[in-house]
Amino acid sequence: MEIEQIKQAGLKVTAPRVAILAILENCGKRHLSAEDVYKELLNNGEEIGLATVYRVLTQFEGAGLVCRRHFETGQSVFELNSGDHHDHLVCIKCGKVVEFCDPIIEERQSKIAEERNFRIEDHSLVIYGICAECEKTKKR
Repeated sequence: MEIEQIKQAGLKVTAPRVAILAILENCGKRHLSAEDVYKELLNNGEEIGLATVYRVLTQFEGAGLVCRRHFETGQSVFELNSGDHHDHLVCIKCGKVVEFCDPIIEERQSKIAEERNFRIEDHSLVIYGICAECEKTKKR
């Protein structure tokens, strides 16, 4: 699967690219920093340097395989480009990210742009707050 995706993106199939794409697809966590990917590679016994991880993720972004997100955690995270639009809730305590899509929000954003004679090319909505787990910990 990974090999075909890399080929379809117009990239040469290399061991680091296959390994990194496999991590992104199978990790269980959807938003990973380059450091997260690097740690997973080490856990899997892969000897791929952190600089290579950054380079491959940037190549994947350029080829449209992944999207880079800049949440206020201070570091970029990467997610596989599933082709569907979604927005994010981000916990300011633990960094947990929850994806959501709300047709009413999407409709309202389009209407706001239209009312102001503005054509939307792309958009991102990130809502920052505290997740239920952190809220429970706070109350203890």
